Amino acid sequence: MKRIKQFFLNDFCILYLIIANAILIFVQEFELKGNVLDYFEPIFTILFIAEMTVKINEKGFSKYISNSWNKLDFILIIISIPSLAVIFYNDSALQLNIFLTLRVFRVFKFFRLIKFFPNVSSLVSSVQRALKASYIIIAGFFLLVFIVSLVTCSLYKNIVPEFFGNPLDSFYSIFRLFSIEGWYEIPDLIATRTSPVIGLFSKLYFIILLLGGGILGLSLVNSIFVDAMVSDNNDELQSEVSKLSDKIEILTKKIDELNNSNNNLNRE
Repeated sequence: MKRIKQFFLNDFCILYLIIANAILIFVQEFELKGNVLDYFEPIFTILFIAEMTVKINEKGFSKYISNSWNKLDFILIIISIPSLAVIFYNDSALQLNIFLTLRVFRVFKFFRLIKFFPNVSSLVSSVQRALKASYIIIAGFFLLVFIVSLVTCSLYKNIVPEFFGNPLDSFYSIFRLFSIEGWYEIPDLIATRTSPVIGLFSKLYFIILLLGGGILGLSLVNSIFVDAMVSDNNDELQSEVSKLSDKIEILTKKIDELNNSNNNLNRE
């Protein structure tokens, strides 16, 4: 019993379990005939539940849940519990959408791998800091996409309804355009369905959108976000440089004092 407890309290053992579970589900998705592995997958979920139970029993729920990574583990394990329903139903029942959805829940367990990444806490804090520093520019960018999508929807909803038939489709199409993903396909299609003049105007219009939103806009958002992420490192470096400068200044003063003392002794 003690060894079992130590097993569940060992993070590396849990890491191996998560990796093994990931490999198992990967193989299962090939839907091999007579795949006996289907009977093993729920065992992993039960093991993860046992792990959570052991840790809660060891630390107490309050102390366990106070850790951010344990909160993530707790949520992901709870989310994966409905996947155990597959044990009680046959293969034909599992073809129903509700049970297919339950099977999808098991994949959420793999997000637990995040906490095993090196320096992940520093990365998470950097992302949080970047989001706080750049949320205004990100919100402004999405507002730009929203406005442009409404304008473009009004202009082209009857010409290319598959892209701009409604504001939601238009928003998606503009966002796709800003990502420079197949941006030329839309104006080319408009040109084939309209007159040469409107086609030319449309190409110029989408080129301006691409330059303004896709190249300049996204580049601005990206640069601000990345700068905010690395700003903590820059602050630390500046702090270290400042400390070194202070030490050098102190050493310089001491050297000057020693030189003055030596000069006085030589004169005497």
